[in-house]
Amino acid sequence: MSAVDTDLICAIATPPGEGGVGVIRLSGPNAKRVAESLVSLELTPRRAHYSPFVADQEVLDDGLVLWFPGPNSFTGEDVIELQGHGGPVVQNEIIQVLCQRGARLARPGEFSERAFLNGKIDLVQAEAIADLISAKSKAAARAAMSSFNGVFSSQVTALADRLLALRVEVEAAIDFPDEDIEILAQAQVAQTLETLIASTRTLLMQAEQGRRLAQGITVALVGKPNVGKSSILNALAGEEAAIVTDVPGTTRDLLKVDINVGGMPLQVVDTAGLRDTADAVERIGVQRARDQILRADHVVLVVTAAEVVANDAHLLAAKDLEELLRTFAPEATPELATVPADSIHLLINKIDLVDPPHQAEHTWPVSYVSAKTGAGLQAFTKKLVERGSGGVEGTVFSARLRHVQSLELVKDLLEQAEQGLSEGVGAELIAEDCRLAHQALGQIVGTVSADDLLGEIFSSFCIGK
Repeated sequence: MSAVDTDLICAIATPPGEGGVGVIRLSGPNAKRVAESLVSLELTPRRAHYSPFVADQEVLDDGLVLWFPGPNSFTGEDVIELQGHGGPVVQNEIIQVLCQRGARLARPGEFSERAFLNGKIDLVQAEAIADLISAKSKAAARAAMSSFNGVFSSQVTALADRLLALRVEVEAAIDFPDEDIEILAQAQVAQTLETLIASTRTLLMQAEQGRRLAQGITVALVGKPNVGKSSILNALAGEEAAIVTDVPGTTRDLLKVDINVGGMPLQVVDTAGLRDTADAVERIGVQRARDQILRADHVVLVVTAAEVVANDAHLLAAKDLEELLRTFAPEATPELATVPADSIHLLINKIDLVDPPHQAEHTWPVSYVSAKTGAGLQAFTKKLVERGSGGVEGTVFSARLRHVQSLELVKDLLEQAEQGLSEGVGAELIAEDCRLAHQALGQIVGTVSADDLLGEIFSSFCIGK
């Protein structure tokens, strides 16, 4: 760490507002000395001391003081916790005194950042702390705790160790350019690559599941005006979150509501009705709806039962998805055509008005609901979660988008190396693919980390963590 990073830092570690207990944390050199200037007693390691907090002969508060000497602390430095009353005025007074006596305010996530830089936790564990704090369900909290305990990191490290062993075999062949293919064959590089690719795919699947459990699934409700998108949003939210009228074009911007279904957080996004319009404001809303189609994990195309009847039921069983999209969403066909077919869910609304013919088999998921009566909504959300996550019961650990992207890169590089080996390319190219894959694994746990990546990760933390 730089000299700036080893300053004595302080922060309020409990949430803003009033509470029974407020915790102030100190970390860095002279933490014990500064704390003892407030409590006027000799601190014993890892023991709770009760004392008033005094500055300039004025009692600011009273409570418990704990000292955790480094390196046996969360950050690896000397850490002090002042556990007083949870009033913002009192806590801010103590923070001001600490700053006057040599501390400075911590940056967001700086305590966890120091724990990482001092080797107390790796980068995945640091991110798991934030995921644990922000968990929206028991399943998400358990998965985050699993990551914090090193389950994800250990799998990444084990994969990296196996890849490193392969790199040794491959790079040994570089010194013998005339015999490199024979040497690679003798080292069973092809079989090892195949095994590594299979392991990476398994880990990638688990990481994607963990990401969706931790960060949730974004679901975009799209369709023509007046098909009931806002009514569906309100029914799912359990409140009048969106304005509902019979006037087409009422929804002109994105409206997002967070719900939880079976332990899986969903962010449902209501969008403007897809149509050509002369209204400049509505045109912006339609464009945002199209953009949301490209960003969402799942796109729910909402149509009415009357439309289904009017456009012939056989369309719902057609193998040509583009035919259905041209019929029910002509204004967004180009955007929807880029979405994977298994990410599109057809939602037939207003079945209380018209009874559409139910098809036994479909080439894409179809649900029948009534936003007015609530019929079918529970089955719809259950189906959506099952397709979106594969179920949350088997989630092993929490993960983030960057972890998934790194593992996808590892898989692609190893597959490229495998293809190169089958085509007889030189050992240098195979070694380079393996080196880049090994580097990508290192970026997940933080053994290979750019400063800007660390800054982005820890800046999302709360101040006192």
